[in-house]
Amino acid sequence: MTSEPVDDNFKYQRTYSGGDAGPASLYAPVTGYFSVNGTVTGMERYANSYLAGEDDSLWLDRLQNLITGEEAQGSSVELTIDPKIQQAAWDALGDRNGAAVVLDPKTGAILAMVSKPSYDPNTLAVHDAEEATATSERLINEKPVVGSVEGEERRSVYGPTINRTINATFPPGSTFKVLTSAAAIEYNGLTPTTQIDAPNSYTLPGTSTSVGNFGGFPCSPTERMTLLEALQDSCNTAYLKVATDVGRDGMQRMFEDFGFTESLEVPMTTSIGAYPGLIGGEGDDDSDARIALSGIGQGSVRMTPLQVAMISAAVANDGDLMKPYLIQSVRDSDLELVSQTKPSRYKSPFSSSTADALTDMMLAVVNNGSGTAAQVSGVQVAGKTGTAQDDPRSPTLWFTGFAPADDPQVAIAIVLENEGESTLESSAGSSPPRSPDRSSRRRSANETGRGSDAR
Repeated sequence: MTSEPVDDNFKYQRTYSGGDAGPASLYAPVTGYFSVNGTVTGMERYANSYLAGEDDSLWLDRLQNLITGEEAQGSSVELTIDPKIQQAAWDALGDRNGAAVVLDPKTGAILAMVSKPSYDPNTLAVHDAEEATATSERLINEKPVVGSVEGEERRSVYGPTINRTINATFPPGSTFKVLTSAAAIEYNGLTPTTQIDAPNSYTLPGTSTSVGNFGGFPCSPTERMTLLEALQDSCNTAYLKVATDVGRDGMQRMFEDFGFTESLEVPMTTSIGAYPGLIGGEGDDDSDARIALSGIGQGSVRMTPLQVAMISAAVANDGDLMKPYLIQSVRDSDLELVSQTKPSRYKSPFSSSTADALTDMMLAVVNNGSGTAAQVSGVQVAGKTGTAQDDPRSPTLWFTGFAPADDPQVAIAIVLENEGESTLESSAGSSPPRSPDRSSRRRSANETGRGSDAR
């Protein structure tokens, strides 16, 4: 973003990426925009005191300006975004609706923050207030189509100006099984080799509702499997039982220990997550049945892509979750360093031994299970796939993970909003699933060897 002198009442014109709509849209979720109608978003809003040269840390410059009578000069705000990673994430999403966020798990630095569909902030920075307001209203009401269900078109609840990485929440589906596993290991003493129940169907506690795995196939012919195998093959019935065994207190505690019920300032304010019993209000159902469903990231569980990436980041960093941040440093008008972000620990949701166990399990997912598509030649990738029911829209697809597994440099979360065509991993959602196509059903049974819900 630059601000150039112009000959009108506003004196300066904001320009994003040199006025080029393509790059401007790529970074719009980060930069936000400054509009003469009074709307200011993104870094434009949260770093405004630096950009305007008015922050308290710039007191020396302000004092000099007071003495000389010169106008305050804005500072330069240097971000943590890596242009190559940002572009790669943008290209990977293609023309699909969704988001991608990449963290440095060792520092918390946000290396990429991509949200689609996006918008051109230059169209909102015009010096015509009526034009800016009309464009803003159009974008707010421009909800993208996210597929159709039984011939009926469905639209997203989020418009282009919403930063989906931090301000849109989705059911996390099977990616949440990593958190469920963490609670089972940390609180119940399970290990990756612990044998657990993997029934062909599971009756939700306190109900007569019986939930099976995808296509009615068993996860194991013996109805028993290790915790590692359950994550590797994404066995729903096993994780319904695991969450029930961990219980309400343990599952809620792990969710809270990640800080998911709190907003972060990165510096933009992030949305909080939702978990049964921690949402508040009369409709907050934390029955045993809802706790069971939460074990597979369904029911009333909702998370932002940043939060899902934070799960992988904590595993990658030996159980220590670093605070995510976007501002690397601030330099004054003379390019002198004014401030630099010092990485800090945000939470420690589990022990390093639990992190080691989860790493082994997430490696198995990518090497032998539902996440083989994430394999990278010469690099060990640890990850977890997810397909979440999001009725009345199509399923939402996820992947989260980190790499290299032995020396993590990046932790990621990718969500494709309502881009799924079948419910391969979401056969126990908040309402009855739609039937997937027959070819997917055969492929799931043959590839896993157990007939789990993974693909």
